[in-house]
Amino acid sequence: MAKIYSRKSLVTPSMKPKKETISFLLNYSKALSFMKVGKMNLEVIAN
Repeated sequence: MAKIYSRKSLVTPSMKPKKETISFLLNYSKALSFMKVGKMNLEVIAN
């Protein structure tokens, strides 16, 4: 058990996403909308 906690983490604190990734996620979230139809929720992407 002590060996698990003493290992170095694989994720470095300096990991940063690319500008393209941020742009893609923001544009995707702007285009995504939800519609409620009866008891169902539908996801619609306005492309």
